[in-house]
Amino acid sequence: MDETIAAVLNSYHERIQQERTQPREAPGGRDGGQDQRMRAVGPQTGQLLNILARSLDALTILELGTSFGYSGIWLAEAARASGGRLITMEVHAYKSAFARDMAQRAGLADRIDFQVGDAVEMIRALPDGIDFVLVDLWKDLYVPCLEVFYPKLNPGAIIVADNIRTDRSDVTDYVRAVRAKPDMTSVMLPVGQGIEISRYGDGASHA
Repeated sequence: MDETIAAVLNSYHERIQQERTQPREAPGGRDGGQDQRMRAVGPQTGQLLNILARSLDALTILELGTSFGYSGIWLAEAARASGGRLITMEVHAYKSAFARDMAQRAGLADRIDFQVGDAVEMIRALPDGIDFVLVDLWKDLYVPCLEVFYPKLNPGAIIVADNIRTDRSDVTDYVRAVRAKPDMTSVMLPVGQGIEISRYGDGASHA
């Protein structure tokens, strides 16, 4: 990873660390409120995303939940290495704009398609041929998004869902749904806040 990208990631890491020492702010919700908390996947999960995405060639990556762009830097770096691209979706324009600015600072903006709006509707508009998906948005949207992007996956596609907590019914609904899909292998790992990693096709069978 080059120094420019590393510097941008370090600035994110400083902000993440600062958040951990401050009182929690009320979330902005889906109404356009100016929520400024990162709620980022964190360095360990970010590096794992990069490693997994780099294992694929000329990939099309779909990120559901741009937020302030931290995970997108890891994913766009992998997309550039493979000759691919990242499509990242966010409901709030101010978060997407911040993420775009950080991607420009990292020299990765030309690898990213920033989209703002309703994730389910935007996924429907995408062509087939998705190789990697990061699911990290409102938890009640995990299953609706899965149902829309699943038919668009390429064989061998990898799906990573973040914040997999078994005490939430909407999260456990997603885990059941993704494992029930034909030709899907899936496992939960204690990385970061918990992740579910799934792989589609090439003879896979759900766990």
